[in-house]
Amino acid sequence: MSVSATAFGVATIDSVGGILDCWFPTPRLGEGLPSEQRVPDSNGDEIDALSDVYAGAIGYDPIRNVRRVGITVSIEDLDGAIFGSADAFLRLHLLSHRLVAPNTINLDGLLTTLRQDVAWTSAGPCCHAELPRIMARARAAGIPLHVRSIFPVPPMLDYVWPEGVIIADGLRVLLGAYLSPGTTLTPEGACGFNAGTLGRCMVEGRISIGVVVGAETDVGGGASLMGVTSGGGRQIVSIGKRCLLGANSGVGIALGDDCVVEAGCYVTAGTLVRCPDGQVVKAWQLAGRPDLLFRRHSQSGALEAVGNNSRWNGLNAAFHHAA
Repeated sequence: MSVSATAFGVATIDSVGGILDCWFPTPRLGEGLPSEQRVPDSNGDEIDALSDVYAGAIGYDPIRNVRRVGITVSIEDLDGAIFGSADAFLRLHLLSHRLVAPNTINLDGLLTTLRQDVAWTSAGPCCHAELPRIMARARAAGIPLHVRSIFPVPPMLDYVWPEGVIIADGLRVLLGAYLSPGTTLTPEGACGFNAGTLGRCMVEGRISIGVVVGAETDVGGGASLMGVTSGGGRQIVSIGKRCLLGANSGVGIALGDDCVVEAGCYVTAGTLVRCPDGQVVKAWQLAGRPDLLFRRHSQSGALEAVGNNSRWNGLNAAFHHAA
């Protein structure tokens, strides 16, 4: 069954009429309206729908040379193709508002739909090419302006603030991240869009685009969960419940529940792994199996998977009291 979505929001429009970003404070599922993007001549209906608190968000910004206008977006079927940048921003908001889970809606072509020339500044988005003039105007007005990133997808905390989540460095979490209550991201923790946690987790490493992590899992410092944005890979990487990924480890396959990856051990899909019965297989053949410990043999250096008969002590409750 198709799922629809609709939202009123505020769009930032550049000097030639292009959309730089959209902010949807209260998106919602349902209503089944035909897909459309509407920027009205008068913003009365949009402001009424958003409430008066957002009235100050509408207007012209002379420093960035942009207009902030009301916008209405409807998506008839979230399985359908993205039809514009406002549609793309709404889909990212739905994920960060935890209205849809990662890998359950169509995000094909999202990065090419969004603009590549947007600079995300402390004053909001602007065109990369206009940065010298914008910076000059800001300094002349005595306004401190910081360029925070240049990337198609902005930081999540500029738009959505999920309840019950601790994020030490907001620049490391993109809009479209799905973070469950009780999740903690330390200063080195990072999460891409269409990715995230399905329960309370500790994230000290990197959750790449499209990767999901099960509840009660610890992604150790420097650990990397491989995405599929490059290289032609199609297998979705996921991590099960109650897993432990050691510091500087890496995973390129789906891990089942109660698995451990030793610190410094990188498990890619094509890595040869010695099993408990002595058989050597490629790691992808072990994808999804529970209760495995991946480690390097201390003498030979060969990667092996053995039964995870012991249990680690679990998450430190002091970091996850919000769950």
